[in-house]
Amino acid sequence: NFSRKTLACAMKVFSVATAAVIALLANNVNAGTSDHRYKNGEHVELWVNKVGPYANPQEAYEYYSLPYCAPDTKHHPKGKDTEKFNELKSHSLGERLGGHALRHSGHDVVFQAKDGKDVKIETCTTEPLTVEYAELFRKAVQHRWFYQMYLDDLPVWGMVGEMLQSSKADNLKNGKDDLERLENVAELTDEDAASLKPYVYTSRNLMIYYNKDRIIKVDLSSDADSLQEAKPNEKLTFSLHVSWHATDEQFHSRFDRYLDHAFFKHQIHWFSIFNSFMMVLFLTGLVALILLRTLRKDYARYGLVGDVEEGGEEEMEEFDDEGKPLTDRAGAGGEAKSMGAEDAGWKQVHGDVFRAPSYLALFSALLGTGWQLVVLTLGVILFAVMGPIHGEVHEERGELLHAVLFCYSLSSIVAGYQSGKFYKRYWPSTAAARRSTSSTSGKSSTAMWQAVMGLTVLLLPTVITLILTCLNAISLVYGTINYIPFMVVVKLFFLWIFVSVPLCVVGTLLGRHARFGDAASGSGHFPCRVNAIPRPIPEDVPWYGKPSGLVPLAGLLSFGSIFIELYYVLTSLWNYKFYHVYGFLLGVYGILTIVVGMTSIIVVYFCLNAENYLWQWTAFGSGASISAYVFLYGVYYFLFKTQMNGFLQTSFYFGYMSLIALNLGVLCGTLGHAAASKFVKAIFQNVKVD
Repeated sequence: NFSRKTLACAMKVFSVATAAVIALLANNVNAGTSDHRYKNGEHVELWVNKVGPYANPQEAYEYYSLPYCAPDTKHHPKGKDTEKFNELKSHSLGERLGGHALRHSGHDVVFQAKDGKDVKIETCTTEPLTVEYAELFRKAVQHRWFYQMYLDDLPVWGMVGEMLQSSKADNLKNGKDDLERLENVAELTDEDAASLKPYVYTSRNLMIYYNKDRIIKVDLSSDADSLQEAKPNEKLTFSLHVSWHATDEQFHSRFDRYLDHAFFKHQIHWFSIFNSFMMVLFLTGLVALILLRTLRKDYARYGLVGDVEEGGEEEMEEFDDEGKPLTDRAGAGGEAKSMGAEDAGWKQVHGDVFRAPSYLALFSALLGTGWQLVVLTLGVILFAVMGPIHGEVHEERGELLHAVLFCYSLSSIVAGYQSGKFYKRYWPSTAAARRSTSSTSGKSSTAMWQAVMGLTVLLLPTVITLILTCLNAISLVYGTINYIPFMVVVKLFFLWIFVSVPLCVVGTLLGRHARFGDAASGSGHFPCRVNAIPRPIPEDVPWYGKPSGLVPLAGLLSFGSIFIELYYVLTSLWNYKFYHVYGFLLGVYGILTIVVGMTSIIVVYFCLNAENYLWQWTAFGSGASISAYVFLYGVYYFLFKTQMNGFLQTSFYFGYMSLIALNLGVLCGTLGHAAASKFVKAIFQNVKVD
């Protein structure tokens, strides 16, 4: 009856939490642009997003932090308080977390459903540049700064300028895409730039392609003939040339031009999947060998020894697959020798193998958090894979982060349930449980349950909050747009305190009252009883019987199955590419799950054979050790695959890489423990014990 009431209450809380998440994460949509359809003469908003060094993605500043100007249009009237110029667009939670801060450009772009040669030109002239502003332009041009704009949710990029000997440069050609030029132009050092002058692009061509009433494509190019030197007391005249062109391309494929199919679907990508699949076959075969051959012999030996002890001399001699006797009757009096089975082997630890791991509350919270990450990752990947149904995630700013927040909030119930269930299963085998059973007070048990619940609720959010708080402080000091605004922090806190925390508490209660076996006995849900006194662990064992020698190898094999895909993911994060091959990612996630499970089983088997029954942390560490290799690969990627520089960008890079490595480590550690737990229960279920 209590379980039914608890389940009904949990369902109500889950329903309310789902509604709250949807309400908090609802996108803010502006009227007139939600369906991307325009009437002739209707205004089309041109938003400016950021400006900053091309090599440092997180070092992004507001567009008008550079001394640009805006034309005198109805959106930018001089001397009026109602101007729309530089007004901050309403953003969703995912957009602000993604570092977007769109502001109105002040330009008056009007939809024209006719293909003509009429080009609308909007111009403006700056005030004479001060020494400070001239130096700011020099810094921007020297360090390869670029700006980003959005028109109808389509991004365009442009260069700030060039460092040249003079404004006449033979190597600059009109019509070349600014983004392509950014990728090929190297950043100059102070010595290289000493003999050069900063020239700023003052004329831009905005070409808009439409199909009926929808915008299909937007191109932006800078006119090389418009380069003007940025020096003190110089006035810069900027112009934007807007032209409209008809096209037959369809609206649903308008984002395909931003996807680098040649990069993401290269044959190396396919080869990496095949290579990982072959690793899965190898590890599966190795585990099958352990299960079907080695364990079969172990079962036969252990079983025969028990039969000989019970039945005396009537047992017949049996042989293994190679014709060798499983027992040796050469002993005096017909006494059977089990070829070392009685003196060594994994059966000898049957009375300790299901003993609770050390730091049970922390371990339970880690497993609960890990299962939450497993569900979260799978949910987000499946959401992205189903993009053709609900809309591709790379087409809407912040949509993927919305999915992460949604799945994280609702999967909190999984974290609570798994941590509570694991703690309940192993609590009876602890010394504290025996003490609380002998005493009349249950305060100790209640306090430990509260500790498990608190750790599960706080463990992951605390780590994430500490790292993001440091990065946010650095971003505020540098004045970039990649900080998290206060109201966004408040919304995230409400999402956590009113959705995630209650669901985690409810999940813990469900796990605490989960039924399996005879919980009162403390061993009904385990194949073997737990001895009151722990067995000593042998120290004189070879390296392949020690966790310190096996865990790093397990992590290396797991990392080997994903490092190619990790390269593509990191390139998408740090090199302005839109990741869109989520089918690959789903396949690699499945392969990683299998590889981590197989390696953890192998590690645990060798440790148990060495009579080391402390397999729980070893199994978790086998999977979690991948995090060290991921972080080291991140260091390699930073040094040899990027041109990032400066304290700000370095802090953001290694802060995010730390989060990626830690979360992946907890996720894989949980998968490894789950596989090893199934394995340990399976092998001890078929063994005769006294």
